[in-house]
Amino acid sequence: MAELEISTKNCIVEQEGATLIVTLNRPEAKNAFSPEMLLGLYKAWRLLDEDDSLMCAILTANGDTFCAGMDLKAGAEGHRSTDEFMELMGTVPNVHWQALLRDNRPNKPLILAVEGYALAGGTEILAGTDIRVAAEDAIFGVTEVARGLYPMAGSSIRLPRQIPYCLAAEILLLGRHISAAEALEWGLVNRLVPKGETLAEAKKIAEQISATGPLALKAIVKSLRDIQCDVPEAEAMLQSDELANPVFASSDAKEGMRAFKEKRKAQFTGQ
Repeated sequence: MAELEISTKNCIVEQEGATLIVTLNRPEAKNAFSPEMLLGLYKAWRLLDEDDSLMCAILTANGDTFCAGMDLKAGAEGHRSTDEFMELMGTVPNVHWQALLRDNRPNKPLILAVEGYALAGGTEILAGTDIRVAAEDAIFGVTEVARGLYPMAGSSIRLPRQIPYCLAAEILLLGRHISAAEALEWGLVNRLVPKGETLAEAKKIAEQISATGPLALKAIVKSLRDIQCDVPEAEAMLQSDELANPVFASSDAKEGMRAFKEKRKAQFTGQ
């Protein structure tokens, strides 16, 4: 697995085959956000968008805490930002929201591998991912309200769209910790695995994704994210058709059907 040059001190970015592996790397501060971490996340998501050899990404973390969100100890004074991060903010004002998957999410699947606590921004970034693997002892929670803060990374909007309203309200209004078992029952995560095995399980999912058709994959990701439940069904179907038609007209679609007929693995080219 090769570490990429876009890695920063607090965010390691590696490529393994067609998968980008993004690792939060500030364990001494429970992986609380820092400018260096946000810079690495932003660069990783933009690379995922731009590099056609990449099919998906896994977001994970070093240490026994996935992410504690905003660094409250530094919050009152603010972080000392790097020159590169400050320069980037001059041209991309919402770079922090892009890093945290609130804005401009990449056009390919994002797999989450959570070990330990994922609180506040740690659960907020979860809501921007697509498939979520958690350790059996993982803990979740959007705890901003308990600190007199507002969850600005999108949880108040996304959670009621992803899980039942009353459960989203309980998470947001009580700010309490949610066990991994509750998260699975509520539909906040896809599957639980023993402690220490989330990354391995995420890689299995990534391997399955990497065998699919790139054009179809992007179209389905766009449909999942952009065609929301509040869109009338007839209108949603039309939007879905607009995504589907180019896929069915592609060489990949023909190759997929031909490979099925010939009982072999499809060789997709993204065309």
